Amino acid sequence: MRIIVLSILLAIFLSACNTSRPLTNLNNHNIEYLVDEDETLNDIRLSILRAGQVLGWETDTVKPGLIRATLHLRAHTAVVDIPYSLTDYSIIYVDSNNLDYDGQNIHRSYPRWVNNLKAKIDEYIASR
Repeated sequence: MRIIVLSILLAIFLSACNTSRPLTNLNNHNIEYLVDEDETLNDIRLSILRAGQVLGWETDTVKPGLIRATLHLRAHTAVVDIPYSLTDYSIIYVDSNNLDYDGQNIHRSYPRWVNNLKAKIDEYIASR
């Protein structure tokens, strides 16, 4: 009985130590309900740049409709592409450093960083 209890406790401990989560990209996030009819593609670009800046992401406009954002946080680095239009945007994983990406899973903090970026982008688009 003691071995069973110890085995269960060990399994719980090991699962709590798991530091990775499945990587899922944010694809075609609808923003039509946030965008005023007089907004331009440049307004969307500025909202994304501002949201990234506030959260500590370095952002570069690659071309109209595409921004690359990089977050350096302690020893971690995440790089994402943000293609955007007047109707939607996506946040697509590009690269990372010290986030233990194995092709499917990534450090447990990455999804939170992306979700925070999404929320801030939506906030700035809605407030224009």
